[in-house]
Amino acid sequence: MSTLCVPAQVPSVAEDCEQLHKAFSGWGTKEGLIISILAHRNAAQRKLIRQVYAETYGEDLLKALDKELTNDFERVVLLWTLDPPERDAYIANEATKRWTSSNQVLVEIACARSPKELLLARDAYHTRFKRSLEEDVAYHTTGDFRKLLVPLVSSYRYCGEDVDLTLAKREAKILHEKISEKACSDDDLIRILATRSKAQINATLNQYKNEFGNDINKDLKADPKDEYLSILRATVKCLVYPEKYFEKVIRLAINSRGTDEGALTRVVVTRAEVDMKVIIDEYYRRTSVPLDRAITKDTTGDYEDMLLALIGHGEA
Repeated sequence: MSTLCVPAQVPSVAEDCEQLHKAFSGWGTKEGLIISILAHRNAAQRKLIRQVYAETYGEDLLKALDKELTNDFERVVLLWTLDPPERDAYIANEATKRWTSSNQVLVEIACARSPKELLLARDAYHTRFKRSLEEDVAYHTTGDFRKLLVPLVSSYRYCGEDVDLTLAKREAKILHEKISEKACSDDDLIRILATRSKAQINATLNQYKNEFGNDINKDLKADPKDEYLSILRATVKCLVYPEKYFEKVIRLAINSRGTDEGALTRVVVTRAEVDMKVIIDEYYRRTSVPLDRAITKDTTGDYEDMLLALIGHGEA
């Protein structure tokens, strides 16, 4: 499901570091060389490159990249080069400082990652910012948003496939009752979404549809302008259908008036090693346009080349 293309014969880490150092030397930065290396190394390889680069040249690779690159290309390369937990911590910290749409980013990190990945992101957050993610989310949110987001980012779900169907039926009924009563910030509703395993939630939502006739997200669209309900729908999608959720984020990013490079970058760098191939297939199913063609139409230059490489359309 990953779209990352790593060459069959990967050069030594020392050679990669030497080539990257050369890319920063002399007149002009050799952006193509940077892409040819970093866009074709997996997370473990990138982490080792960063470590050896610092040992060899006495400078963090991220600082070197920051000095040499600019704009959207700089952001996509920097985010990609970060170790995934560190990247999630960085993105989450940015999100805590903004409002509304940034809540969606926190939901992605809390619900589209595995329990272990979320735990690693929280550890990385604590190491980098000397505060807990839960603390910052609680400080920067209010009301129903705080009530939902704090338990989501604090969660450590069971990640097995075992399901209790009796519990699923009971909790499907609870969800339906609360949504019907427009009590969507009810403690029980939040408890179910924030604590149950993804397999259990999937079983509960299947029971919900079988018993009450609608997908839960259809019932949560009662007021399309309600931002809290929008975040609840994102929570459900990230827990149960992450590929469909991220496809929609990309579709909206590309089809909006002016490309939302922030959203496009975030999805590509966080899903390229996870499920980007499924997202690409879903995008084509929804739009009849290949994602690489849509990216080429809406982006330019080194930024375009880096995105295309990460979705599997660059030479390894």
